[in-house]
Amino acid sequence: MPPPADRSTSSALPAFLDHGRPPVPDLVVPRGVLPFHLEGQPIRGRLVRLGPLAEAILSRHEHPPVVATLLGQALALVAGLAAALKFSGSFSLQAQGNGPVPVLLADCTDQGALRGYVRSRPDRLAALLEAGEAPDAAALLGKGHLAFTCDQGPDMTRYQGLVAIEGATLSQMAEHYFGASAQLPTHVHLAAARAGEDTAWRAGALFLERIAVAGRGEPDAAAAGAEAWRTARALAATLTDAELLDDSLPGPALLRRLFATEGRVVLDRARSLSYGCRCSRARLAGILERFPEEDLDHMAEEDGAITMNCEFCNLGFRFERSELQGGARRG
Repeated sequence: MPPPADRSTSSALPAFLDHGRPPVPDLVVPRGVLPFHLEGQPIRGRLVRLGPLAEAILSRHEHPPVVATLLGQALALVAGLAAALKFSGSFSLQAQGNGPVPVLLADCTDQGALRGYVRSRPDRLAALLEAGEAPDAAALLGKGHLAFTCDQGPDMTRYQGLVAIEGATLSQMAEHYFGASAQLPTHVHLAAARAGEDTAWRAGALFLERIAVAGRGEPDAAAAGAEAWRTARALAATLTDAELLDDSLPGPALLRRLFATEGRVVLDRARSLSYGCRCSRARLAGILERFPEEDLDHMAEEDGAITMNCEFCNLGFRFERSELQGGARRG
């Protein structure tokens, strides 16, 4: 989809010098991720609420609601996973399938910079929507795989876990990944929807994990831990999408209400989330200049300019053909 006219940008600076951020929302949600644990029990979790950040990201494209919902859930998922990083880097999710939505991508840095992209096949999606009720994630993605990637920076090896798409919802697909790859008992609740009087998008997630702890000699420690996990997961399952996405219900109050019967909910340091598209003219010019000269000539429009669209923020970057040096010439 070509970028709208008011989302095309150019610059007087040479492209390779222009590292400034494009005109996208400068938005930070200070308490976007709230880590917690249940005191005295082998249970920890994270509550993720994107707040107005969901609207800022999802409204950049005119996706059908079911597609925007899927992307919103993916954003909440990677936001919670990236909050567990103990180093400078990022966590990303990429889904590739043969369904009406063949590509889904979301990533978040350890500092909470969040972005996402989804691509759909309009004709196949329209046929699916005409069939009846709103399709679930499995129907949208089709058969394929999920890749969870942990990027520790340019000097470190990336870790990637790859699993087949299994489950009806993205929540179930994520739980399948944790069970197959990390072998970590995990409960995941993802939600995204338009909410409130202004029908703005909201997205959120609740993660619950069972912690492996030493038995300390008690013969029934393992049984007690298993029972604590079953109870906590049953309580987490009572959370509704409406509660998760309700801006008027503070996160700490939500967690204490949810686990009221399980003792004290201990809140850890909250993590912020921000609008995280990392595009710039310099970055995109570097991509263009990998093409041979003849390819750049072919890309040029009648006025001699090349417009490159960022798939994340849906912003078009306009380059004069004369300012780009193709790879063939430099070779």
